[in-house]
Amino acid sequence: MIKRLQRKFVVIAAVCLLIVEFAIIGGINGVNIYQTNKNADNLLNIIIENDGRFPEFDPKGMKHDKPQDNSDSASPPESKKPDKHRGFNEETKYQTRYFVVYADSNGEITKVDTGHVAAVSSSQAIEYGKSVLDSGKTSGTSGNYRYKTGDTDKGKIIVFMDCRSDSATKNRFLLVSCAIGAAGYVLVCLLIIIFSKRAIRPVVESFEKQKQFITDAGHEIKTPQAIISANTEVLEMVSEPNQWTVSIKNQITRLNGLLKELLSLAKMEEENPALTMADFNISDAVYDAASPFTTLAETKGKKLTIDVANGLSYHGDEGAIRQLVSILTENAVKYADEDGEVIVKLFTSHNGKETDLEVSNTCKEPPQGDLTKLFDRFYRDDSSRSRSKGEKKGGYGIGLSIAQAIVRSHKSKISCKVENGMMIFTAQLK
Repeated sequence: MIKRLQRKFVVIAAVCLLIVEFAIIGGINGVNIYQTNKNADNLLNIIIENDGRFPEFDPKGMKHDKPQDNSDSASPPESKKPDKHRGFNEETKYQTRYFVVYADSNGEITKVDTGHVAAVSSSQAIEYGKSVLDSGKTSGTSGNYRYKTGDTDKGKIIVFMDCRSDSATKNRFLLVSCAIGAAGYVLVCLLIIIFSKRAIRPVVESFEKQKQFITDAGHEIKTPQAIISANTEVLEMVSEPNQWTVSIKNQITRLNGLLKELLSLAKMEEENPALTMADFNISDAVYDAASPFTTLAETKGKKLTIDVANGLSYHGDEGAIRQLVSILTENAVKYADEDGEVIVKLFTSHNGKETDLEVSNTCKEPPQGDLTKLFDRFYRDDSSRSRSKGEKKGGYGIGLSIAQAIVRSHKSKISCKVENGMMIFTAQLK
């Protein structure tokens, strides 16, 4: 149980960390891509506004070819530059590679300017222009070029800017951030694994104290239990047995059964329970363990059907598996409807990798809510599992907890479901 708790802690922490890393890496790369594209669009807008060319850089903040007016209405100081001019400096016009396509109002290309790029010829520029005009888009990416369209007095202007350098930078940034993120993720996961024992130490200590208490209490209670039993027998020898002595003996028997189940549960929930693992014929084991309950079912007016596939072999603790079958069968007989039916099945699963033990009983009023609570210690659903038409069902509410502990000690799973008026417990034995 401790190792299972530790694994759950590590898995949950690792998944949470992975989600956070995805969010961080995705966020910084998204911002990087957005800013890169925004800068490119700003430069494209500058070129479009200046009819297909870069203006002369004005250190005062505005960028255009016209002489500046020295009056108070001159360009704003650099701290108030418009966003569309940010990223533009003296070297920008020499670092940026672009070409321009001009078209008339009818969509016919009238002129191209490839003087600022070496990788594209005039004919190729025309093809790029036609592709954009046919698509009807005003901005986007075509091959290695980011483009944007604008309107002029004579028609349209389309500016294509070479973004290979930006694309390479974005890809490198993505790869580097992913690599650093992956390395950090592995490192933190290793630290989580190393310190996970310390993190769950309070839970482990509490669980160990609980097990120790159950064991100590079981041994301590045996002494007064034996004395009470002996005194009751002496009373019956001195005087005739009466309802009080009979009631005391019944309660002693009930207490003895409860102690045995508690000690059995504590033993099965140990980190490494003492199981004798070996290959055995599970078909015979299940049949032998379930058969004695046939008479009990008949005395209660119920029918027990045992459907076991022959010749199945299993590697596990035969005694524990027999106890599992007994617990589930007794539970089904106890809580089946009056004149109901109990079915015990053993078969190979569809994938052929598991041996499934299925114990079901008729149940007109199944428990409500989360059925996994049935495996909790001392849990009994009052409405449908504690009583049936005034009949006391007895039990201590820990039988299914022991069954779950047995299944888990075999690295397997047990589940419960209600289907077609049947309460079905299935142990998938691996």
